[in-house]
Amino acid sequence: MVVDIYVRLDKWLWAARFFKTRALAKTAIEGGKVHCDGVRGKPSRQVQLGMTIKIRQGFAEKTVIVEGLSEQRGPAKEAQALYSETEDSIQKREELAVQRKSMPHSEHKPDKKQRRQIHRFLRQQNQD
Repeated sequence: MVVDIYVRLDKWLWAARFFKTRALAKTAIEGGKVHCDGVRGKPSRQVQLGMTIKIRQGFAEKTVIVEGLSEQRGPAKEAQALYSETEDSIQKREELAVQRKSMPHSEHKPDKKQRRQIHRFLRQQNQD
């Protein structure tokens, strides 16, 4: 792990393995999905130890505290040592995951019998 005084936000997010590429990190930052200490981030913003970063990825929103600095992407163990997630963040993510799993999702294609019923219903609606 390389410790520097100055690390760009996009590089740090990439090195901490929140995004696969720096380009994806930059796009997320510019899209307002990353906030540093409560302020919308910029890709070139300096990351400092103790800084609080809020990252939104899909349904998940993580709040992390910077524990280390690195410009190089290393193994996952080293990347996890660069930050610590807050307890509130972990609890909120788990609650949202439980809610999503409990919601019924009926995104399936109708089978042959159901398609016939739909067609019959539509024909009746058109005749009336």
